[in-house]
Amino acid sequence: MSRHRRTAWTGPGDASARPLPGGDLPTSLSPRVPLTPRLFGLRVLVLVTAVLGVNYIAWRWLESVNWSAWWIAVPLILAETYSLVDSLLFGLTMWRLRRRGEPPPPPEGATVDVFITTYNEPIDLVMTTAEAALRIRHPHRTWILDDGARPELQARAEAAGIGVVTRSRDWADRPRHAKAGNLNNALMSTDGEFILILDADQVPDPAILDRTLGYFRDPQTALVQTPQVFVKVPGDDPLGSQAPLFYGPIQQGKDGWNAAFFCGSNAVLRREALMQLGVSRYVTEVEVAVQQALRTADRVLARARRGLDADRVDAREALARVEAAVTQARAELRGGEALADITYRFQQRVEEAAHGVVSSDVAALEADLATIAEIAGELGESGLAEVDRAALGRLAARDWSPLGAIETVRTLVRSVDVDRDDEAQPVMPLATISVTEDMATCMRLHGLGWRTVYHHETLALGLAPEDLGTMLTQRLRWAQGTVQVMLRENPLAQRGLTLAQRLMYWATMWSYLSGFAAVVYFAAPVVFLVSGVLPVQALSADFFLRLVPFLVVNQVLFWVIGRRKRTWRGQQYSLALFPVWIRSVTSAVGNVVFGRSLAFAVTPKERQSVDRRPWHLVRPQLAVVALLVVASAVGLVRMLTGAADELGTVVNLVWVVFDLAVLSVVVKAVRYRGPDAEAVA
Repeated sequence: MSRHRRTAWTGPGDASARPLPGGDLPTSLSPRVPLTPRLFGLRVLVLVTAVLGVNYIAWRWLESVNWSAWWIAVPLILAETYSLVDSLLFGLTMWRLRRRGEPPPPPEGATVDVFITTYNEPIDLVMTTAEAALRIRHPHRTWILDDGARPELQARAEAAGIGVVTRSRDWADRPRHAKAGNLNNALMSTDGEFILILDADQVPDPAILDRTLGYFRDPQTALVQTPQVFVKVPGDDPLGSQAPLFYGPIQQGKDGWNAAFFCGSNAVLRREALMQLGVSRYVTEVEVAVQQALRTADRVLARARRGLDADRVDAREALARVEAAVTQARAELRGGEALADITYRFQQRVEEAAHGVVSSDVAALEADLATIAEIAGELGESGLAEVDRAALGRLAARDWSPLGAIETVRTLVRSVDVDRDDEAQPVMPLATISVTEDMATCMRLHGLGWRTVYHHETLALGLAPEDLGTMLTQRLRWAQGTVQVMLRENPLAQRGLTLAQRLMYWATMWSYLSGFAAVVYFAAPVVFLVSGVLPVQALSADFFLRLVPFLVVNQVLFWVIGRRKRTWRGQQYSLALFPVWIRSVTSAVGNVVFGRSLAFAVTPKERQSVDRRPWHLVRPQLAVVALLVVASAVGLVRMLTGAADELGTVVNLVWVVFDLAVLSVVVKAVRYRGPDAEAVA
């Protein structure tokens, strides 16, 4: 089915990989972003927006918070501060917006594997994509990565001359890691220098490799991402499927900071970079496990030494030798010596120390050995890296006899799962820490010093969700995966990333916290219209002179950056999907912090509901709409009867109108019947 080979690899900047015969990188590969008049004007607008925003929020915190109504005033100022940070991060992204020119030609002799990932998508859909992949002009091999192992799909693919990769037996009864596991399995079964990854519904253009491989003439480039564009999407895009702001200015801005994202499909990756990433992560994780074992060993030995009788000189000397061995092993780890050598020498030193100990308490020794056997059984199943730290703490706090303590230390280090027996393969190039593999993988590549590229040209066309339920499933998975990465590998604390890269990753993660701010923005006008409680000190001239210019300039910034693109739908969904964003945070926290399961949901490629409108999917939004309407009626009555301030009522009614305009998109989404039905209608 495929060929296997072992290849040597080096890190980015390998001198053996020359970009061009002349040694100079073409302009499109240069890390510099030229300062054009348009970019200069954009930077001026970003600065003005930032100054106005900071001025408004500073004034709000210092002078206008209505502390007597802190229960609504504080949440509102926190939500406004959140929005300002979001605006500043967006402006920073736009600061180095990069529009690349014509890409260089592909490097000569570049070998490519095209991976089409699938699990349960319709076979006809998968074959349409695979047959289009066969027509890609640049020489390549096409593989269907069928995680469902369907015989019918394999038969049709092989009849068309397309390779099929399914999971090896090693994956049986082990974590599958969804799409990331599927790709990691295929990486070990193929050997192309570059990999084009396509989702099952993303039909590639024949020129996709001709237009992207040239960027890899820069030996430091690990990834080239292209846009995800969808067909059969109505002009008003009721489900917000197209993302012209992200697959455009935002990715171009991140590209200027060398932080363009891997988005899971329509991307070409360098195998060498992925394999370096997989090996480096493996080494790091094993080192962490060894360090954890040695720290626990220190505590076990200290506990055993404190419990020794004064006349047990032999035991004290043995424990001292083991402690010296632990110290030496930790020093060798810091010095970067090979793990195999470190653990072997450590075991030898412990063996020598154990020979010099004779325990006089046979009963205690037997109890110790029973505990050790239990520990070894637990560690053997999952590996030390997976053992609960609290369990290790309890182990270190137990009273041990000298020989029992030494044997425990030996068991701890021996139990480090160097072979990763709990996984199907020890090296996992694509990240498996979340339900989405793309962001964490890309962030790790950047941490190793690799570069990424965003090429703004439509080179594949996909199928968008055709109903609201499918869209919500997709958005929830994206958000959950992002929040999982934020909790497990916060970019602000990641080594190897530049400050700008940290902020670019954080900007995307930060945006998924907007659900909590949205709740406050919906609640504030309701509170005033019903009760007259104002979260600001007063609706004074100072308030309007600071807020209105910021809002206007901020919208102008979006308008200029959008360049006639329809970005309103995206702005609507950033607020209207607040229940999805909140659920993504709570479920990801439950998974990462409390160990609750978080299943991977494949986005359906066919319409899921046709018989009735799925109003139940937007109950929270409909409840908010009802509250806003009722509050508006109450506010009008209060104003007409003189019980409410006229200016405050008008301002909050305008606010309600905006909120209703935002939430109106969910009504349109529920009523949407799919592209075919809409065309007939």
